[in-house]
Amino acid sequence: MTTMQPPAAARPRPTGPPVRPIRGTRRSWTGWGFIGPFVLVFALVFLAPLAYSGYLSLFRTQLIGGTTFVGLDNYQQALQDGRFWEGVARVGLFLAVQVPIMLGLALLVALALDSGRLYGKDFFRIAVFLPYAVPAVVATLMWGFMYGTRFGLVGDINDAFGAKLPDPLSPDLLLASIGNIVTWEFIGYNMLIFYSALRVIPHSLYEAAEIDGAGQWRVISAIKLPAIRGALVIATIFSIIGSFQLFNEPSILQKLAPNVITTDYTPNYYTYSLSFSGQQHNYSATVAIVMGLLTMIVAYVVQLRGMRKGA
Repeated sequence: MTTMQPPAAARPRPTGPPVRPIRGTRRSWTGWGFIGPFVLVFALVFLAPLAYSGYLSLFRTQLIGGTTFVGLDNYQQALQDGRFWEGVARVGLFLAVQVPIMLGLALLVALALDSGRLYGKDFFRIAVFLPYAVPAVVATLMWGFMYGTRFGLVGDINDAFGAKLPDPLSPDLLLASIGNIVTWEFIGYNMLIFYSALRVIPHSLYEAAEIDGAGQWRVISAIKLPAIRGALVIATIFSIIGSFQLFNEPSILQKLAPNVITTDYTPNYYTYSLSFSGQQHNYSATVAIVMGLLTMIVAYVVQLRGMRKGA
């Protein structure tokens, strides 16, 4: 007796996912093709100089004996270098005073532009951002000649009105004068960061606040400032890094005030002087690495605090 098989259409079909044929696993290099150029450039212009600086910092060139391996002796010397730490303290004071003023003014301008109540908003935005387009060297030379008491704007005011304005390039006012130049340069840059963050805030939040009867100050404190906290943290980190890298302004103003600005006025200027004037390439690399690590630590602490407050 034979049993009849049901037709193919009546057979139950498997309900699980379709089984794909197993193929040999092959690594795909497509992704590396896209990121390869970036990785190559990043390694050449960032990683390679760091590695070479680290290599140089482990040696010392002496008149007798030539270049010898000294291990961490250069780092010990840098940690005990009073000239280096005086420059660090100077840029630390610059950071503590100039950065809050600059970011506060940039935030104020961004809030004014975002309010929609500012007449000529487009012109005002371009006018504030325009100084950032001026090269730092040109900006420093321009302000340096305006600071001059014998040939610049300060000197002309003194001659015209018989006044005795203080010298902006004097030892007491020099750091403030440099801060004025940096603030003039970077207010527009930070304003653009804050303004871009304000423009992406959902308008539904403003509508809800208007229904609740919230005023402009309440909207700023309860909606706008919390919403752009990330942009504030990013701008602060960029400003900290820029303050520790202060070089263009003191190096150019040194020609106008040679008795005030010394070669160790800032850590970067000190590093440059060690390498190109003192021919101490090994110790210069050591100071640069120590300063880079210090900048990373400060920036990380600021970022960590900003993230905690945001959470």
